[in-house]
Amino acid sequence: MTYKLYYWTGIQGRGEFVRLCLEDAGADYVDVAREEGDDVMQPWLNGDHEGPLPFAPPFLTSGRLVIAQVANILHYLGPRHGLVPSSESRQLYAHQLELTITDLVAEVHDTHHPVASGLYYEDQKPEAKRRSADFRSSRIPKYLSYFEKAVERGGGTHPLREHSYVDLSLFQVLAGLDYAFPKAMKAMSPKIPRLRALAERVAKRPHIAAYLASGRRLPFNESGIFRHYAELDA
Repeated sequence: MTYKLYYWTGIQGRGEFVRLCLEDAGADYVDVAREEGDDVMQPWLNGDHEGPLPFAPPFLTSGRLVIAQVANILHYLGPRHGLVPSSESRQLYAHQLELTITDLVAEVHDTHHPVASGLYYEDQKPEAKRRSADFRSSRIPKYLSYFEKAVERGGGTHPLREHSYVDLSLFQVLAGLDYAFPKAMKAMSPKIPRLRALAERVAKRPHIAAYLASGRRLPFNESGIFRHYAELDA
């Protein structure tokens, strides 16, 4: 079966969490908008397409299934590609961790758009500086310390005691935070050795290493979720 992934072109964004899972699994998938343009998603988003109605990209089609929301997509893909333990308790824990990552990603977005998503960053810079100061000093340590503890309790190498889609998402989180907040992350790094080691292992996985070296892995930029503005990392 060929999966179809729908996400905006030109950015990694939330779609990257799904791509990493598909790439690591060696799954057959089409990144539809990259081939046909962003307009291909509008019938789905306007409700002019049969089936479940996604609120926003990313969403994935698998046969007749339409699955939206990153954590929900990964909850579906994980068991089918050996990227989550088989027990119900472990799968629920993986989903819990992924939902927490979703919360973190939303807070990252709000560092540069704290007032309204419809406004340009330049229209809310004072508020962004204030929000980012709290994010750097309070929220980054809170989230990453939690995930560091999860890895420790998982045996020191994985939060779920084996490789899973959560590992892939944590890799993406660290890569994005390193890009957006390099100074803050340099200060934080000595406190998260297990997370750093996990990210290094993920980057060396054969399918992931090939993906990272390919043109399919877009660079971070100032149109995505993880954005680097020097004044927000002061």
